[in-house]
Amino acid sequence: MADYPALWYALWVVISICGVSTWYLKNFTKRVELTKLSAYTGVIAMTTMLFWTLIDF
Repeated sequence: MADYPALWYALWVVISICGVSTWYLKNFTKRVELTKLSAYTGVIAMTTMLFWTLIDF
């Protein structure tokens, strides 16, 4: 099992917060631009984590 730095685990926190906030904003508010920002931030964080994980092997 690979040991990852703390920033890698912090990405999990960012991804989960973005996921929950995107869901909440989409279903309970009409703030479309904030919903898009939250979704794009989550996608960027997940893509970063994916490449970081694949490059480590």
